Amino acid sequence: MDLVDLIAEKHFLGQEFLTWLWYKAEERGGAVSVPDRGEVEVYFEKHMLLEYGEGQDQEKVICRGLQTELREARAGLTLAKKPAQARLRLVWNDQEFGVTLVAATFEFRSVRLPKTVDQADEGKGQADLEARLLDRIGLFEQLCDLVLDLFRLFISIRTAPEWPQELARIRAWIGESAQEFARS
Repeated sequence: MDLVDLIAEKHFLGQEFLTWLWYKAEERGGAVSVPDRGEVEVYFEKHMLLEYGEGQDQEKVICRGLQTELREARAGLTLAKKPAQARLRLVWNDQEFGVTLVAATFEFRSVRLPKTVDQADEGKGQADLEARLLDRIGLFEQLCDLVLDLFRLFISIRTAPEWPQELARIRAWIGESAQEFARS
């Protein structure tokens, strides 16, 4: 099996991960408890791409708005639409990261790393440039580790015997979303 076939076969895991992460983020007001890391604040904001169907019959819907205005995207979940990519804001250890995560390939787009050096204090020498570059690489690694820790947590829950109960809670959350959307 080549890489393209493998991605096509397993892309549902990324979609399930984004759905689960969205549910977990709203379950406790953004806080997700990650083993060996503590609390990670997760916020879905501004942009989400949903997919429905397969092959030529596939539809894509873009939902934009503030975090609270992603009600349309949540209502789309009731119509079997699945998140294909989402804009996330992750806060951990007083550092805030922004990333658009593509579900099928775990591709990071539009990455926003925390600022570490005040612009006025930046030097113009080669050593300062190298230091800033290494600092940015370190922050990008932190973002990767953060997303991977969240994914590991999802996989551990997804493969546990308690998954049917978690899935029932997610479905109830989706049902509540549909009711909220219908009232508005």
